[in-house]
Amino acid sequence: MSNSRQLPALLPVLAFAVLGTIWGSNFIYMKLALELISPLQIVFFRVFFGFLPVLAYALIKRELKLEHYRYAHHFVIMALLVAIINYYGFAQGTSLLLSGVAGAVSGAIPLFAFILAVLFIPEERASLLKVIGVGLGFGGVVLIGMPSGEQLADSNLTGVMFMVMGSLSVGSSFIYARKYIVPLKLSTTALTTYQLGAALFILALITDYSGIHAIWSDSHAVFGMIINLGILGTGLAYIIYYYIVRELGTITASSVTYLPPVVALLIGSLLVGEPIGLTEYLATAMILAGVILLKTKD
Repeated sequence: MSNSRQLPALLPVLAFAVLGTIWGSNFIYMKLALELISPLQIVFFRVFFGFLPVLAYALIKRELKLEHYRYAHHFVIMALLVAIINYYGFAQGTSLLLSGVAGAVSGAIPLFAFILAVLFIPEERASLLKVIGVGLGFGGVVLIGMPSGEQLADSNLTGVMFMVMGSLSVGSSFIYARKYIVPLKLSTTALTTYQLGAALFILALITDYSGIHAIWSDSHAVFGMIINLGILGTGLAYIIYYYIVRELGTITASSVTYLPPVVALLIGSLLVGEPIGLTEYLATAMILAGVILLKTKD
């Protein structure tokens, strides 16, 4: 009986671990795909392969309703925040940075979520400890944006700025979801389907398809694109995302980004052999420490 009671309480923890690991491993697969196709083409593919299984599941479950069209403007905004601007910023940033470093900068998402929550959610307060946390976290972002080794300053800084753009977009999505999406009380499957469908429609119009077929020349890149970036990192990820927001709240849900920086650094350093140095690890620790301070009670 006790096990049956403990299982629901453990589900959010399991969701955190799964989602954090999936998102953390996204960066190395983006790096692999970037050798063959452009950042925007990567975004198109990951949304396409993320959308198809989610759509099929939503149709089987009969979650999609015609009356939901009245919320279309919300779905378009969420599509821009979490499936277009976010993915494009991360893909461009990863093209200029080591995959582990790009993943580390993505850990700044909760910092942006907190700042926006203070500005737009009345009950969220900026205590001294949380302000210190924001300062520490952004200090880590600045540190990791500095040139190291043979990296060029302009390339490094530009890559970090793209990662910041993607992180800010995701941070904004947490606040928008809390204010406008969660109150709709739609199923997570329906929300993800509408969101990805809107994103795919927009991407189909703006993507340059020149040379996009090059991705099929590398089976490893294709596997990473379809399974890791598409089905897991896009389709399943946002079903889990909405589940965490619904069960634990917006600000707590943003802490799911604790894991991706660590996972990305470990993959980049230990499995791929990227030249990640002490500065990058220190900067990552600063970002995570800042995020942890945001979660402390006043």
